[in-house]
Amino acid sequence: MKKGALLLFGLALSSVCFTANAQDEPAYDQHDLFHPLFNYSYGNQYRSASGQPGPLYWQNRADYVVNVSLDTTQHAINGDVHIGYTNNSPDQLQFLWLQLDQNQFDIDSRATAATPVGGGRFGNTDFNGGYEIRSVTIEQKGKKSEADYVIADTRMQIRLKQPLEAEGGQITISVEYSARIPSNGSDRMGYLETSNGVIYELAQWYPRMCVYDDIEGWNVLPYMGAGEFYLEYGDFEFNVTVPADHIVVGSGKLLNPEDVLTREQVGRLAKAAKSDETVMIRSAEEVTDPATRPGKGNLTWKFRIEQSRDIAWASSKAFVWDAARINLPSGETALAQSVYPVESATDSSWNRSTEYVKASIEFYSGYLYEYPYPVATNVAGIVGGMEYPGIVFCSWKAQNNGLWGVTDHEFGHIWFPMIVGSNERKFAWMDEGFNTFINGLSTEAFNDGEYHRGRIDMQRSAGRIFPSTADPIMTVPDVIQRSNLGREAYYKPSMGLGLLRDVVLGQDRFDYAFRTYMQRWAFKHPTPLDFFRTMEDASGENLDWFWKAWFYNNYTLDQGVSKVAYVDGDAANGALITIENLEKMAMPVPLLITESNGKTHSLKLPVEIWQRGGEWTFTLDSESSIKSVIIDPEHRLPDVNPGNNTWTGE
Repeated sequence: MKKGALLLFGLALSSVCFTANAQDEPAYDQHDLFHPLFNYSYGNQYRSASGQPGPLYWQNRADYVVNVSLDTTQHAINGDVHIGYTNNSPDQLQFLWLQLDQNQFDIDSRATAATPVGGGRFGNTDFNGGYEIRSVTIEQKGKKSEADYVIADTRMQIRLKQPLEAEGGQITISVEYSARIPSNGSDRMGYLETSNGVIYELAQWYPRMCVYDDIEGWNVLPYMGAGEFYLEYGDFEFNVTVPADHIVVGSGKLLNPEDVLTREQVGRLAKAAKSDETVMIRSAEEVTDPATRPGKGNLTWKFRIEQSRDIAWASSKAFVWDAARINLPSGETALAQSVYPVESATDSSWNRSTEYVKASIEFYSGYLYEYPYPVATNVAGIVGGMEYPGIVFCSWKAQNNGLWGVTDHEFGHIWFPMIVGSNERKFAWMDEGFNTFINGLSTEAFNDGEYHRGRIDMQRSAGRIFPSTADPIMTVPDVIQRSNLGREAYYKPSMGLGLLRDVVLGQDRFDYAFRTYMQRWAFKHPTPLDFFRTMEDASGENLDWFWKAWFYNNYTLDQGVSKVAYVDGDAANGALITIENLEKMAMPVPLLITESNGKTHSLKLPVEIWQRGGEWTFTLDSESSIKSVIIDPEHRLPDVNPGNNTWTGE
């Protein structure tokens, strides 16, 4: 999902202060924060207590063949999907569930009913769409039959006369359907009128399998808009039929370039695949030239992507198109490409898009896990920012650091949740928060920090992190208040990972644990507990106190210096410094202590000092009287009351 409007939140973080309410007694309770049974449960053969997949871990599989045609007159699609579904679970399945996300756009949908009067990004109250299902058939054990199915809002249940066998049972589901395309479908799909034609961005455009897992069985939360997607992995082949003057880009590899491109364009693509500099495939000047498109009538574009959880595509006769090579750590390469209208073809805007795509993919591949797909495509259109395997949609209006930011963010989603397939319907922070965190690292690295704005002052940010109206991070996205989504899904979890990396674990231990999580759960379905336990397992640190305060609750942090005394009343014998933890959260304590003789001491006390209460006294081997004691001199902690962080002597 895009960062767009949420940037206002990020900018405000650097300028807002917070003053804690006075309290008669400290709120801190070490028995609550360090409770021994928090997150304490057994692992099993499916999910290990260490946070890794167990020896009998399983997940089901869905392979797709989809055929679709675009009706540019009616702004509609007509298609058929054939799903080869494999039940690897230990359970017989008496029924199957499919997702019909387009039904969100039906005038009678739950999402429409739950859209506020003022509308919003996730509502489409002025559009009556949804799927028109023409037929549903199944093929099981070589026998084809009409399916017994029921549609409930954005879900379809297929009731089987013969249960699908456990541990490898297979069935093929075929659905013929059509749907109208909303002009802006929850900022995830739609179409945009440009001077040279309409740009269509198609996502959630075919019926898809719901996930059946070892945690909940069938995951059938309806699609309401804010909660995104949870999908099975498989291989996809899809064929898109459009007017011959259109250019189509889609998830995966184009299988028939010779059928849908001119000979010159095929040659330019081959050149781009070997070039670190951007190569034009179709320039702005060529967009209106009929010679840049082969033939008349309709053409069918064929794509394939393997080990994916979804597919998306875009089509227009208005596309400018360029591309360049992506260099991967293994020595393999992929193709970065961008398509955009002439209105966006400026050096401050989409002319640099492919440069951004290339840099983003190369950074993530080096930091986390190698990019697994042959192509990475950025599409300029009406969608402000949305991600799909191998292809993302970003605003055609985006420029400079805004275009870099949204491009980098959406392609970062290839890793979370496209490779690590978490449940976005329930845990938005497991993709948005992780990705926002890594965006900070990739932005610092890009072009010698061209768009890097420096490190956030966490003390000044505390007021925006801990407002009284906050929802806990561990809240279903559709339950989070609209005004809180940017903080709870993106910024607070991102800052939490930053605290773990910069303050608690250090960069080396954090990065090793984070990569371990990525490697363990690539193309699998982790839960929050799998993440928490992997981070603890690989870093060697019990972090339950952090998860409880930061993710499960809205605990705040207030650490202060209360007094300074001297051993036997003489500064030359050493100083006795007392600090306090006044709110429910605790953190390690970085300290800068200056003596009157000018000598300085930089210390970092571990979080364990707070295990026996909210006050701690330690001895400093000083030589002279203490001039000042400062907690968190670099402002790395979100302390809600920094006024008590400094003690100064007379």
